[in-house]
Amino acid sequence: MLQGFKDFIMKGNVIDLAVAVIIGAAFSQIVNALVESVLMPFVSALFQAPDFDSFAVLTLNGNDLKFGVLLTAIVNFLLVAAAVYFAIVLPMNKMIERRNRRLGIEPEAEPVAEDVALLTEIRDLLSAQRGGTGTVTNGPVPGGPNAR
Repeated sequence: MLQGFKDFIMKGNVIDLAVAVIIGAAFSQIVNALVESVLMPFVSALFQAPDFDSFAVLTLNGNDLKFGVLLTAIVNFLLVAAAVYFAIVLPMNKMIERRNRRLGIEPEAEPVAEDVALLTEIRDLLSAQRGGTGTVTNGPVPGGPNAR
């Protein structure tokens, strides 16, 4: 029983996941600091309010429906997503691209979807049957269902 637990814990993906969670938790402090100390004060300066919590409050049978709280959460999410993208993802992609150019590594070609490959093959076969002109028409296929 203990051997099975030891084998499970020592698998590479469990360790990788644990490291990712720990690094993610530590990194979230950086992202939160950027959003709370830089981006939200900027939004507050634009709208003259620290948040949208008091915006669009509707009272229904003595209960407050606070749509502004939802709006604040959406804005916070978008600011966090933008901070992660522009401060981490975009620079990292540029750095990887530069490294790959320096090392002479070509980007992998995107695989062609199976249906697109089949349609391309059909187009090429039809073109070859018509005399190999290689031109593709958008009109009806001769002898096809729309032919007269």
